[in-house]
Amino acid sequence: MRIGVVAPSCTLDPALQPQLSALAAAHFSGVELVFDPQCTLSDGHFAGDDTARISAFVGMANDPDIDAIWFARGGYGSNRVTLPALGQLGEAARAKAYLGYSDAGFLLAGLYGRSIGRVAHGPMPADLKRDGGEGAVLRALAWLVDPISAPTFLPRDDFGGINLSPPLTGTRHKVAAFNLTVFSSLLGTPLEPDLSDHIVMVEEVSEYMYRIDRTLFHITSNPNVRQAAGLMLGRCSLIPDNDPDFVLNEEQVMQHWCTASGIRYLGRADIGHDVDNKVVPFG
Repeated sequence: MRIGVVAPSCTLDPALQPQLSALAAAHFSGVELVFDPQCTLSDGHFAGDDTARISAFVGMANDPDIDAIWFARGGYGSNRVTLPALGQLGEAARAKAYLGYSDAGFLLAGLYGRSIGRVAHGPMPADLKRDGGEGAVLRALAWLVDPISAPTFLPRDDFGGINLSPPLTGTRHKVAAFNLTVFSSLLGTPLEPDLSDHIVMVEEVSEYMYRIDRTLFHITSNPNVRQAAGLMLGRCSLIPDNDPDFVLNEEQVMQHWCTASGIRYLGRADIGHDVDNKVVPFG
């Protein structure tokens, strides 16, 4: 199996490539990581200019000898390349699995909304730099190698998932997961997928509480999101101190906006910008 790695946002540390390849070879027989040279380009903030990032993703996605696409890292920039890239994808792209999170959420949303491949929110190659990151990387590789059997976070009461509060029963609800800021940014754009009857999970990192509050106002005001089965809150980490103190925490803010909008709040999700970030397959 050949897993293509591309960087639609920021540059991947080149020192990670041999470590990642060795880790994959040690734990998954016959798996090869194929790093596009674009991963280590640098063009200001981005891993190469927009054209280079589009070309790398489209080339990997359309290559029939590549079985899955793993987005290298987050940062910023995938929103600039997603729509032009999606318009160039062929049949080979529809047979692949796609995995990433954070800024890669723009690509996940666009692919999912167009029913291209198997899409999931989950750890990326750059997570190897975190303390304990090896476990996150292996969790991601397990899903890319076998999306059917790999452990995932699927909070569905009706077939053995975690207990939701309030419970949802009788329907196998679909699932989607995003970084909060990325999700808010893609709503109202051509990348916004149909979220009716979905359990939507969101997580955040390094944002002030007032920004989390404002972003949740925008998200819960969206008519599409209001058709969701409910919202779940992942981890919100590294929240800077607010001056003056915001007082409310992220869960209290989420509960406020869910109540105000009539969207069900379904509890916490095991996702976040950390090594415990779980794989959440869309759909």
